[in-house]
Amino acid sequence: MEDKRVKSLVKWVQVLAIIAVGLMILVPNRVQAEETVPVLADAAIVVDAETGQILYGQNDEAVLGIASMSKMMSEYLLFEAIEEGIVSWDDEYEVTDYSHRISQDLRLSNVPLRRDGSYTMKELYEAMAIYSANAATIGIAETIAGTEKEFVQMMNDKAKELGIEDAHFVNSTGLNNSFLLGMHPEGTGEDEENTMSARSVAILTKALLDDYPEILDTAKIPELMFREGTPDQIRMVNWNTMLPGMDHEYEGMDGLKTGTTDFAGHSFAGTAKRDGVRLIAVVMKAVDAKGEGSYQARFDATRALLDYGFEFQEAEIMKAGQQFMGQESLPVSKGEKDQVAIAVKEPVRLLAPSTQQEVYRTELELTAGTPLEAAVEEGQLVGKVRVLDSEGNEVEYLKGEKPAAVVATTETVERANWFAISMKGAVDFIKGLF
Repeated sequence: MEDKRVKSLVKWVQVLAIIAVGLMILVPNRVQAEETVPVLADAAIVVDAETGQILYGQNDEAVLGIASMSKMMSEYLLFEAIEEGIVSWDDEYEVTDYSHRISQDLRLSNVPLRRDGSYTMKELYEAMAIYSANAATIGIAETIAGTEKEFVQMMNDKAKELGIEDAHFVNSTGLNNSFLLGMHPEGTGEDEENTMSARSVAILTKALLDDYPEILDTAKIPELMFREGTPDQIRMVNWNTMLPGMDHEYEGMDGLKTGTTDFAGHSFAGTAKRDGVRLIAVVMKAVDAKGEGSYQARFDATRALLDYGFEFQEAEIMKAGQQFMGQESLPVSKGEKDQVAIAVKEPVRLLAPSTQQEVYRTELELTAGTPLEAAVEEGQLVGKVRVLDSEGNEVEYLKGEKPAAVVATTETVERANWFAISMKGAVDFIKGLF
């Protein structure tokens, strides 16, 4: 009897195991990622750079220190100022006492600036983008805005303009204000630092890549000599050692910005491109297996995120012209027809794990009131496509954006003449009486 009970118990355990395996296969991409991506960091995120689709997020809305990743905002404002003709690459910056004193601080990443010297925007930009030079960044801020205080206001304003609500900039560099020798921007605390969430850092990174992709021409340079051939020359080695040929090289890596302070830990906003797909990965306060922060830890975490992201493949969830089952048409009032056919106008595509493309489903989200009043034109927009995973959660995008997939009418319904409208109204009235 005991043998039968044991065999029965074993059989049920096997059945439950099979069911569990089946459920694991159907786990949506974001949940599965949390179980399979070993990201040892306070926060992390990896997104499709083209669409902003979030492939994995870990504590990505927590507001944390961003250190020198702040310089991406300074870079954005520099490119914008050049685009608008406010400054040019050849404009020269006259060194101030503030930037000179910061440039002499050997604790910080810097290129030496002479108190009586002048430097072009191009020189300062290269020092900022490749070597994370702090005094060079201050020089750029003072050139564009007059003072770093005014530049910081521009940084915070631009963040809101880009849809970033949680950013708090107190200086142009990402340093702790305590390193600014008492010259930190007026109105900011003497021990404050710039903060933002990993998701917002990804939004900033995407905006920089979208609007000024030429940033990568400089960000991907492994090393460059500052003021080569002069007594002030200094070899600038890129802090992003995931670039090709460097210590932690990663295939396709070409940017973008590291950051390290005691408060922010070892952080990185990296981007890589393979087979036509560009990803953005952000890690904040990365640690190793012992819980200790290091340059190696932030690049290990980034590698894990990118490896996971590059396992995704583009999947076409709906074809152009495809209809929603059971929602093939919408009612029309005052028209020659009572219904108008609708369908997806453009293909609906996203990145999906190669083994899990079938877990996604779509829903129609109407944006037009119904019934539609005639005349209805062919191609009239009536809704959007919602993409859901197997648990019914909508696929997430940065800033809540959805794919540019719209639903439209596929035919024209002319407005009925006044007699037909009157007759139909009379018929509907009579029907209502009964």
